[in-house]
Amino acid sequence: MFAWPVRRAQCAFVLVLVMAVVAAGCGGSVFGRQFEYEEEIFLSLDGSVTVVVNASLPALVTLRGAALDTAADARVDRDAVRAFYECAGVEVVRVSRPWTREGRRFVQVRIDADDLRVLSDCRAFSWATYSLTREQGTMRYTHRIGAIAPAGAPGPSAASPIRGDELVAVRMHLPSRITFHNAPSREVERGNILTWEQPLRNRMAGEPIDIDVRMDERSILRRTMTVFGLAVGAALVLLTLAVWWVKRKGHRRA
Repeated sequence: MFAWPVRRAQCAFVLVLVMAVVAAGCGGSVFGRQFEYEEEIFLSLDGSVTVVVNASLPALVTLRGAALDTAADARVDRDAVRAFYECAGVEVVRVSRPWTREGRRFVQVRIDADDLRVLSDCRAFSWATYSLTREQGTMRYTHRIGAIAPAGAPGPSAASPIRGDELVAVRMHLPSRITFHNAPSREVERGNILTWEQPLRNRMAGEPIDIDVRMDERSILRRTMTVFGLAVGAALVLLTLAVWWVKRKGHRRA
């Protein structure tokens, strides 16, 4: 009577095992690619921006020189993380509760800025320059991340919780149709998302990340609303013509 549940459990175990083997062979994990440091940048055409950073505390210390305790059992000082990201023109909206992965503590920080160029004045983003300009009827976004240059930041050592082969990523969420980009993968995810990746050791060595994107002047939302408005207008015109035709036919019969 227990044969069927046992068989199902065995099948589930085999499926998980196969998924793990496939993921290991592809250099990833069952739950997708994992990053030691990731910036998600949500850009608007007016130059305002939201940045969501997901990073381990050791990565923040090593890459940006943040004064944080990286011990796995240490209490994460969220106020210290918030203070590290605060600067003029930037609002730190949220510092998440920490989580643990492979013995390292991670946090998520969300910030808003009305002008993306002020990010370069913040210690947390001082390794980068940002630009959004209008060129020949398109919007061009450029973003260069250079040397890490944090004051007194330690590199990985024999006792370091990070090895150097972990991944760093910058993920751009663009507001309009992309006409050109130099993302290494050459792929556009879900219509408007681009990703640049780099091994942590390359980032520590100061190997630059150069981002160059060109896009339409009109946002995807605006284009969608325009199309929707035209469709509604056309439907109203057809409805008006149908009502007029029915009334005219009725008058003729009378």
